[in-house]
Amino acid sequence: QVQVVESGGGLVQAGGSLTLSCTASGLGLDDYAMGWFRQAPGKEREGVSCIGRSGGTVYYAESVKGRFTISRDNAKKTLYLQMNSLKPEDTAMFYCAVGDAITTATILCRNSTYARYWGQGTQVTVSS
Repeated sequence: QVQVVESGGGLVQAGGSLTLSCTASGLGLDDYAMGWFRQAPGKEREGVSCIGRSGGTVYYAESVKGRFTISRDNAKKTLYLQMNSLKPEDTAMFYCAVGDAITTATILCRNSTYARYWGQGTQVTVSS
């Protein structure tokens, strides 16, 4: 049984930092691209950042480039998202996704239908 669990969300002031973590059990993570998506109230879910199987390929949404860093540790079956210089508009529920076997980082982030497994989400709230 595959389980995907996010952690690390919380309340932070604008300009602050948070690190999200996602652990996945029940599958070999080095076979799949993974990524972070977010959904704010009243908005569609968007791909924030995704990373290829070995970590060699990464994708960032324009809105987070230079502020967020994605990484993965396949041995620990964990995905990370380091978020710096947070803005109020980053406030959203953040979800971890595991892509299907043929999905690249870019494809996963641009089309969430290629996500095979999802976590339940972790809330990030940035106050002004």
